[in-house]
Amino acid sequence: MELSNKVAVITGAASGIGLALATRFVQEGARVVASDLNAEAGAREAAEIGARFVQADVGSEAGVAALIENVLAHEGQIDLFCSNAGLAVGAGPDTEDRLWDLSQRVNFMSHVWAARHLLPHMLERGEGYLLQTVSAAGLLTETHSAPYAVTKHEAMAFAEWLAITYGDRGIKVSALCPEWVNTPLIQNAPHLQGGALEPADIAQKVVEGLAREDFLIVTHPYTLKAFQNKAKDYDRWLNTFRGVKQRYDSERGDREAFPEKKER
Repeated sequence: MELSNKVAVITGAASGIGLALATRFVQEGARVVASDLNAEAGAREAAEIGARFVQADVGSEAGVAALIENVLAHEGQIDLFCSNAGLAVGAGPDTEDRLWDLSQRVNFMSHVWAARHLLPHMLERGEGYLLQTVSAAGLLTETHSAPYAVTKHEAMAFAEWLAITYGDRGIKVSALCPEWVNTPLIQNAPHLQGGALEPADIAQKVVEGLAREDFLIVTHPYTLKAFQNKAKDYDRWLNTFRGVKQRYDSERGDREAFPEKKER
């Protein structure tokens, strides 16, 4: 997909990857609608880059549906929808049910709701593009937040299903799987910041991946190698990640990796 003159909607666009995507898409000539739960920051950033802002809570179907209806009413069509909003909360099975539910709604169901309300429009036009920010956790795992790891696997599975089911009907799907990025998601986790890329670097890789219409867009050179190792020898891969978790745990002490909600 070439972005010039395309209508692109980006959720979680007040900061991090979402803001970087919105900024770069505007530079590429797209008509960008930026959305975020944080109305103040979202509106401010959108105005600075030349995007239109729509406040939305993608943790509810009503919020996703209202966002899509707003864009269709104002812009007339949606060429590219980027389900980018995400969060990491909790730790293990003892994480409160409300945080499991929040993770499920934002990290996974927001993608389902977007597809539910977008596909009729896109299928009628015979074209459309869905970009799902999944995270490398959807291919590999995340060793500190079980809700994050689980819901990102769900998001990857759904992206695959969409690509298989609608790929012959003009619908393109890309799964963006970055490893650590310098965003608010990791600001309280210094042990994760060593290999983090800048959001602008992620946006560059996304533009390149969209131009090729790649399903899988990775950002770090070792992600695919780790994914291949996982498939080749699952037990060895699990042992490797046990070592990674032990090292990270010793570096961060006993505190939770993600004690608070962090939006992308």
